[in-house]
Amino acid sequence: MSLAKKFTGLGWHANLPIMIVGLGHGGTHWVAATFYLVLPAMSSALGLSYTQVGLLVSILHGSSFAANFISGPLTDITGRHILLQTCALLAGAAALAGFAIAPGFWALAGLIVVIGVTNNLWHPPAISFLSTAFPANRGYALSIHALGANLGDAIAPLTAGILLTASGWRLTTILNIVPVVVIALLIAVVLSRIDRREQATKLDTKRGMTAIDYLNGMRLVIANAAVLKLCLMSAFRSTMQGGLLMFLPLYLANVMAVSPVMMGLTLAAMQVGGMIASPVAGVWSDRVGRRPVVLAGLTVSTLTVAALTLIGSDVVFIAGVAVLGFALYAVRPVVHSWMMDLTPPGLGGSATSLMFGAQAGLSTLMPVAGGLIADHYGLISVFYALAGSMLITNLLVLTLPRGEVAQPAPH
Repeated sequence: MSLAKKFTGLGWHANLPIMIVGLGHGGTHWVAATFYLVLPAMSSALGLSYTQVGLLVSILHGSSFAANFISGPLTDITGRHILLQTCALLAGAAALAGFAIAPGFWALAGLIVVIGVTNNLWHPPAISFLSTAFPANRGYALSIHALGANLGDAIAPLTAGILLTASGWRLTTILNIVPVVVIALLIAVVLSRIDRREQATKLDTKRGMTAIDYLNGMRLVIANAAVLKLCLMSAFRSTMQGGLLMFLPLYLANVMAVSPVMMGLTLAAMQVGGMIASPVAGVWSDRVGRRPVVLAGLTVSTLTVAALTLIGSDVVFIAGVAVLGFALYAVRPVVHSWMMDLTPPGLGGSATSLMFGAQAGLSTLMPVAGGLIADHYGLISVFYALAGSMLITNLLVLTLPRGEVAQPAPH
């Protein structure tokens, strides 16, 4: 038995589509991470206040929230998982490149709407595709999907930080879309071939479902109290994560006065922590259940984000951010797996949209609220608000069922 199969329960051949979808998820986060990294320089060059910056990020979350009303149904009714993933990557990359010619706030806002919509368009087809293909290894498959996000979030800021130092923020937004376009082409070619080959071996090659079947299924999903609680818990966790991604670069630049490269290293450290934790947490949750893993990660995250405000040393601060990333990002794929455990077959896309809709809806409030807090009380106060959001997630998760432990796959 190979090392990969011993750890994951899947051979290398079965891992290929998981890895490719993970890279695609990394592409969507590459776009968003580049936006967050250039945000301080871009806001300074265009003369934006903290409140305006917060509004831009709220527009990102708001457009993502609005997209939920179509992305989930579109995924489940059409069943075109690969096509939707490819379109999401290409449209997001085009919008990021458009920053280079944006003259001011409103032009940026329009481009950010596109990024928000395409970011949400990615998740329903990708998560439902992996969840359906690997039901007994769901935690692991979605942990690789999350690891791809961490990879994009880790490398994009570092790359953008170097480019920002050498060429300015406008050129950075153009050059940094190249990996995203390459990944989109990889998905369109390789993953489509795998999908066609698997469809050819099935007796029933029908994709998607009728609108009536879809509506009947969604009634069952929405009536499930555990699903709704899980969505609310995930929304508070996502609010903290989004607030951290926005205000951490601003804190590093304007309070700690570090260089763009050091900013990139700090954000990369958080993602590296998540890259290490995600596969371990995913496999662990397949074996022991979802709730113990989620509760452990949320507790450590709450304590760490509060402690960051007490750290004065750059090196210790980076180490603390790495610990935060380890705990915070370990939770993400397990929460997604938990949702898929509770979802009837064929409705994974819409269940994902329901969760991401709750996340985007609540996250829309945090950037503006955080911007107002920062303008009136200082950036450090925002971190206390983020810690409070994480405390709420801890309380909510205690009300949820443990979640089923997946059985080993017969590979």
